[in-house]
Amino acid sequence: MPMQRLPLLLLLAALLLAGCGGDPVALNNGEPAPGFTLNRLDGSQVTLTGLRQGSVVAIRFWADWCPFCEQEMSDLEPVYQRLKGQGFEMLAINVRQDQATVKRFTSRLGISYPVLLDVHGEVARSYAVMGLPTTFFIDRQGVVRQRILGESTPDTFTQIAIGLLQ
Repeated sequence: MPMQRLPLLLLLAALLLAGCGGDPVALNNGEPAPGFTLNRLDGSQVTLTGLRQGSVVAIRFWADWCPFCEQEMSDLEPVYQRLKGQGFEMLAINVRQDQATVKRFTSRLGISYPVLLDVHGEVARSYAVMGLPTTFFIDRQGVVRQRILGESTPDTFTQIAIGLLQ
């Protein structure tokens, strides 16, 4: 075998093996949302199934190094305040950062929606999150209805949430 083909074959073998982990390639609209239980910053636990009974849930995956996350998290607080009395829940799931880092970052944002810790990235993997921020909208029956990859505006976020609340 010629030497120039060896790196290509190694790359192909690595890609094939990476696909053997069993994680979904993508979480599509119309599929049930994977359940989870995560800790809040105060140590209490939040379970998705406990929240979504009759609620529309937005699940936002983020990290402090994400250039869009900080402003977006602050911008979405008024949307959350406006819709939470109508059966809307929002969860901000930090991916793979420690509690002290997350607390330091969120303490200056003035947000009231729950901040959860996905320290090992297991929930992000179950949702097939490939970049941050990523938001999933879950309907009242626990089904994924919309996904936003990247930054969202309050208008877009509101439009999707209200559409699911009706």
